[in-house]
Amino acid sequence: MTVQMKITSVAADAAAVLRRLGVQETLWTGGARPVRSPVSGEVMAHVHDAAPSDVARAVEIAHAAWLDWRSVPAPRRGELVRLLGEELRAARADLGALVTLEAGKITSEALGEVQEMIDICDYAVGLSRQLFGLTIATERPEHRMMETWRPLGVVGIISAFNFPVAVWSWNSALALVCGDTCVWKPSEKTPLTALAVQALFERATARFGAAPEGLSAVVIGGREVGEALVEHPLVPLVSATGSTAMGRAVGPRLAARFARALLELGGNNAAIVAPSADLDLTLRGVAFAAMGTAGQRCTTLRRLFVHESLYDAFLPRLKAAYASVRVGDPRAPDTLVGPLIDQAAFDLMQQALADARAAGGIVTGGERVDAGGGLYVRPALVEMSGQADVVKRETFAPILYVMPYSDMAAVIAAQNDVPQGLSSSIFTNDLREAELFLSERGSDCGIANVNIGPSGAEIGGAFGGEKETGGGREAGSDSWKAYMRRATNTVNYGRTLPLAQGVRFEV
Repeated sequence: MTVQMKITSVAADAAAVLRRLGVQETLWTGGARPVRSPVSGEVMAHVHDAAPSDVARAVEIAHAAWLDWRSVPAPRRGELVRLLGEELRAARADLGALVTLEAGKITSEALGEVQEMIDICDYAVGLSRQLFGLTIATERPEHRMMETWRPLGVVGIISAFNFPVAVWSWNSALALVCGDTCVWKPSEKTPLTALAVQALFERATARFGAAPEGLSAVVIGGREVGEALVEHPLVPLVSATGSTAMGRAVGPRLAARFARALLELGGNNAAIVAPSADLDLTLRGVAFAAMGTAGQRCTTLRRLFVHESLYDAFLPRLKAAYASVRVGDPRAPDTLVGPLIDQAAFDLMQQALADARAAGGIVTGGERVDAGGGLYVRPALVEMSGQADVVKRETFAPILYVMPYSDMAAVIAAQNDVPQGLSSSIFTNDLREAELFLSERGSDCGIANVNIGPSGAEIGGAFGGEKETGGGREAGSDSWKAYMRRATNTVNYGRTLPLAQGVRFEV
């Protein structure tokens, strides 16, 4: 059942955690920007916004650091990331607690996010000895041709509130072993976790020794701070996570100065429940995918297509699961759904539910739960006959649109018929259906799963999607190449000068 839980004060808890993590008190007191906890609505701190001139200074310091850091051997750069991983392990409980207080995640999800940081550090340390280039066959005798990969420069990182620390680590761990430096603009809704991570990074650099000043910096503020980072000529790559609207603003500005964009934007993810699906497994997978993180993941399940032969049996079970989850203080061990981030998120959710009703949808749940000063809501199930406009629109809240289907080819087309292309899944025990879904005629998303929800939680796989999701990839696979520049090299070790393609030029 949904329960009301009394929310205790969070400001004192946040202050204690920040002090234990070594964040200087001057950084989170006396500033003009209040930091409000979604857990209680309480103001926890007042941080200082950076001016555009502060951003420029941070970039210039990072660029100077890069001039030294690029010459440090990659395995030695990996040692710094290894030390960062150690600091994160030691501070996992405190940093996770701060994620809960500032982003509203339940404790297990907050700790899981810090674990992602640790995991990507481990991955990057191994990668520091595997920045491989290719030897390329050449048509000219006594020549060798190869590709080499070189550090790119200052990497700008713009992150969102829903993964306030993991997104930084996906980028920075790889960037640092690739020989780059980082300037981080966190969400203005979650600056405290960024300050805490920076303090841990500085502990790691102190242990490392001989690290140039400015390998990593945090600049806090709103849109103007992000714009200053995007427009700085010494930032050759900006990795930006957020809404599609944000990506539309960032992408052209970077293109105008021929800088690179790594964009992780919206997701309107779907799952298909096929006739052969294991319904017990499916129920668990759908419940977490749709309700976890209070529906505020970019990979949250938002559209569920259930085969008509299962629909009447599966929907009541899903409704029962929705009615059973506990909504309340995310610090409580039995809570599964914490708060929405703020009033604006609540308002958007209510507008989407109103639009769904107007389009003929039957809504179960979605009402506010009185659990203190935060914005707590019951996750909503919306029965729809098809994909109305509201279904195709991403709403960053715990709303799951459920629709019946009859034909596999048609439902795959319906799944793909949205502007976003991040993640997708199918629940089936039919090998042909699974392989069709993963084929070129199947899901058009960057992530396509079978018999799990549409998540991309493991750092071994590249994370990102297509269409309005932006096309960027973070972590895993060969995504490290985004943080480096490639050069093709030809070496003539002979005494003649044969030209390629049979060209003759005798002088």
